[in-house]
Amino acid sequence: MITPAEYIQLKAFARQDGALLALLWVAIFLLYIIGVSNQMLGLAAVLLLFYLPFFVGERLKKFRDYAREGLISFRRGYVYTILVFFYGGILFAVAQYLYFAFMDNGFMLSQFSKMVMSEEGKALLQQYGMQQMVDESLQEMASIRPIDYALNMLTINICLGFILGLPISLIMQRSTVKGKK
Repeated sequence: MITPAEYIQLKAFARQDGALLALLWVAIFLLYIIGVSNQMLGLAAVLLLFYLPFFVGERLKKFRDYAREGLISFRRGYVYTILVFFYGGILFAVAQYLYFAFMDNGFMLSQFSKMVMSEEGKALLQQYGMQQMVDESLQEMASIRPIDYALNMLTINICLGFILGLPISLIMQRSTVKGKK
């Protein structure tokens, strides 16, 4: 059973680590945006995206070892991981909204349009018979509001916390301190 003081401690650590996760998401997002025109930075964004569960696992390990004296149950670790993704998701959604509302000015849409309108893009789309679908998708993207992008990513990131929280918490749970029985 978790006491009120332990719950406050869990939320405090989760908020701090959520802020760090949000910074990582912002870095990935910026690399992705720049990576639309620079493939190496796009690859860096993908690699950092695969690093996310390891990052959260490392943060859970620090919480376990520092605040919980090396012990943490699966349930407490799972709640902690979900809260980290929740707090990080909220901060990232705010950052993403600010980007799309005030900084993007159609940049992403124009970059996608350039890709599909290039000779290689047109040939690939015609080969797979996807030209009409891509044109409709670009029109749909043009009509989406910045808040819609942000809320969509918030939902995805919170769901990601529920999914990735399971293996992360299973791996990081510990009922005995190493070296003691």
